[in-house]
Amino acid sequence: MKALVTGATGFIGSSLVRELLADGAEVRVLLRKSSDTKTIDGLDDVERVYGDVCDETSMEAALKGRDTFFQVAALYDFWGPSKQEYYRVNVDGTRACLNAAMCSNVEKVVHTSSIGALGGHGKEHPGNEDSIFNLWKTGAHYCISKHLAEVEVLNYAKQGLPVVVVNPGTVIGIRDIRPTPSGRNVIDVLHGRMPAYLDGGINYVDVEDVAAGHILAAKKGRVGEKYILGNTNLSMKEFMCMVAEVGEVKAPHMRLPYRAVLLTAYFYGIVAALTRKPPVVTPAVVRIAHKYMYYDASKAVRELGLPQTPMKKTFEKAVQWFRENGYAKQPAKAHAVAGAPTRHK
Repeated sequence: MKALVTGATGFIGSSLVRELLADGAEVRVLLRKSSDTKTIDGLDDVERVYGDVCDETSMEAALKGRDTFFQVAALYDFWGPSKQEYYRVNVDGTRACLNAAMCSNVEKVVHTSSIGALGGHGKEHPGNEDSIFNLWKTGAHYCISKHLAEVEVLNYAKQGLPVVVVNPGTVIGIRDIRPTPSGRNVIDVLHGRMPAYLDGGINYVDVEDVAAGHILAAKKGRVGEKYILGNTNLSMKEFMCMVAEVGEVKAPHMRLPYRAVLLTAYFYGIVAALTRKPPVVTPAVVRIAHKYMYYDASKAVRELGLPQTPMKKTFEKAVQWFRENGYAKQPAKAHAVAGAPTRHK
């Protein structure tokens, strides 16, 4: 396989690059001149080219000689001074990448979407690849832009582009250097900054399983199909208790009232607008966190052979990595550990 990876310096992208190298692939990555390359520094077998996913010309040049294209690049966050940037990168950038791919000799394109692009459909009947997006009113521009990008991708598939969509769940794991929003949540639990929880939940998955899932999608995925790269559905309380258990810190014990948290988030939003500094939490995050975004990943397990690392093991690896790399402090031995049963699909 001769692969091009965009978003290669990100959490998923850098793990994918390592997985591709282990699989014997010839790897080229697209970087911006301003990219922080810590996540891939030391990988000497990786070819680096420079450009921008929003620039068709640089994408066409990057795709020359490639047979497989992993379009992983995206703006992944839940706050930004300009909401238009989500759509410029996640929608317009995806369109530019796909236009370039249509003009190349690429044999397979794997587009990294998100379960956020599929919406939130409750906990009693977990969603699947056919679920209809329903987060329009949340103000979560990341989720909305990823959904719109996914619509574009599927339209290109109808035009003959050999593209497959993967929808990772909330990704947890090692080398979360930035860290991502999900990684920050793990660190906040370890530091006792999340002593309470909202009703809500989401599907979690190991970053290394997600990386493997991308390669499996390139090899086995059916063109025009979506595959949820997920594992375990956990409520917010179950997530926090699992992190607390493996991290040997105090588990949360208090449930927060949704409306009060939402009002507080609006206040933080006003402060952020004035200071241009990231808020503690945004209304969009509160609305998303209050939903149960449970999903069934059985299609990817069945058709692709998606690995399913036990989530407790994943959290153990992540906690160890965050502590070894100075993101989180070591536990105080006096802390009592309180666990909670996890819920599996």
